[in-house]
Amino acid sequence: MRRLLLPLSLPALTLAAACSGAPPEPAQPPPSPRAHDGRPPAAAPSTAETGAAATSTPETGAPAAQAGTAGGEGAAEEEQACPADMKLVEGEYCSEVEHSCLRSWYDKSNKKTICEEFAPAPARCTGDKTKKRYCIDTYEWPNKKGERPEVMNRFHQAQVKCAAVGKRLCTESEWTLACEGPEMKPFPYGYSRDATKCNGDHLWDDPDMKKVAKRDPGELARLWKGVRSGSQPECISDYGVADLPANTDEVVASETSGGWRGKFDSVHTGGPWYKGVRNQCRPKIYTHDEGFYYYFLSFRCCAEPDGKATEPRTPRQVQEGWDMARVERMAQFTVDEMRGKLELKQQGKCECKPTDIRCKTMCGTLLGPGAVDATPGRDPAATGSGEKR
Repeated sequence: MRRLLLPLSLPALTLAAACSGAPPEPAQPPPSPRAHDGRPPAAAPSTAETGAAATSTPETGAPAAQAGTAGGEGAAEEEQACPADMKLVEGEYCSEVEHSCLRSWYDKSNKKTICEEFAPAPARCTGDKTKKRYCIDTYEWPNKKGERPEVMNRFHQAQVKCAAVGKRLCTESEWTLACEGPEMKPFPYGYSRDATKCNGDHLWDDPDMKKVAKRDPGELARLWKGVRSGSQPECISDYGVADLPANTDEVVASETSGGWRGKFDSVHTGGPWYKGVRNQCRPKIYTHDEGFYYYFLSFRCCAEPDGKATEPRTPRQVQEGWDMARVERMAQFTVDEMRGKLELKQQGKCECKPTDIRCKTMCGTLLGPGAVDATPGRDPAATGSGEKR
């Protein structure tokens, strides 16, 4: 039996250009054809806009009950504490958790060991515990069951969208606690990785990064391997939050300062729909800056409970004295402009010219009409690619 100590994040590994069935999670900008600039074409430059690296650790288990949200007083409390489209998370977050890995395999292209099954014994907290109480979107943006998670937003664009509905980006620890539940499970559904519960293990499909950078609808549609929000009945955490790991990756706000992990405000969590990547609650990537976007990168929003006012700025922005006007300049659209687009979208009138990337980003219509939703589960050709059973 191998013992794995899983801290808040695993070290990021820069991915090799060669790949045999497993994707690199987004890597550095050119010259590599897999690399990509973290900035949309013709966009005003941000203070830090490049992408880098990857990390991982994934697994499997059984469906989880909605602890603290189901039945009687718990359900009534949640309804009162959070809006109808959010879940109340109340519990203790542990900064470092120890699990025992029973079965794993090594992914050569991503240079990481993937744990498929953890010992079902309770996880051990080896770090500090922090009490938390907050509201989190049930689904990824636009937080509506039956719709596709919206991708291709930069960090500040996601932040402005959350602010437009009176919310904020979730922090890294909030996302992790909502996923792990009170038992600090490696997967929201249990201790054994199962790509049929949370959509994953699809083969790498060699994106044309020049087309992705141009927001080519045909290429974005071809690359889409996601499923619609709420279509995975067993990909639900003990807090009742859906679709947290796998399917689309998610961006959250950093709570880490100092060292390479504290360089950017942007943190990636959950892992995308590919094989050999982080499709687990705890691992994080800290090496993509705020200008980064990608065809499998989504987000969800959080808010303060009990009707309290929600600060739209991130903890780091508050500390550094940012105002929302600065965030809006980085996003290239304002909170009010975004509210206007959301009203148009609700009326079915959020229409844009084919070349208007800003408008299509705000309306969430970048994904081409040819996109086809995936079937959750292992890609038939994916088994055996470095996998040891």
